Amino acid sequence: MSSFELKTHQVGRTYSNPHFFILNKGLNSGKPLPDPCPNCFVVITKTEIDRNNLFHLSLMLQIGGFYAYYLKGSVIPFISIDDCRNTLKNSYNSLFNDEMQLQKHINIVSAICKKEAELKKIISKIADLKVTYIQNLFSKKQNHVIGSNKNEINPLA
Repeated sequence: MSSFELKTHQVGRTYSNPHFFILNKGLNSGKPLPDPCPNCFVVITKTEIDRNNLFHLSLMLQIGGFYAYYLKGSVIPFISIDDCRNTLKNSYNSLFNDEMQLQKHINIVSAICKKEAELKKIISKIADLKVTYIQNLFSKKQNHVIGSNKNEINPLA
């Protein structure tokens, strides 16, 4: 079993053990982060392997909407530290007793996320291409209109 410590992050504090951060406010509560932000918890582990496993488990729980069940607050939703800790601990204990099984799930989710990032990059480039095409099209039309207007004003030109 992985042992970890979950605390509220204090801005400016540094950690020597392997760690990552979990966003605790907003609709993305539960999202693991490699770098701190003002509204986050810190998960401190003993080993880098535990850190990696818990990071990916937290990512799976956030993507799956399992943290969303515990959101409180009407204006800015948030997750309490106890709900976050219990969700992470219970999920780790109940779903991933076998280390090989855990690695298998992490590898699958990582591969899916990597493919998603590649597709987002392609879609972004296609959107840029579309904008460039449209701007180029109207730029040519505009130049053509301006050129024809000059001829109407000064027929000798």
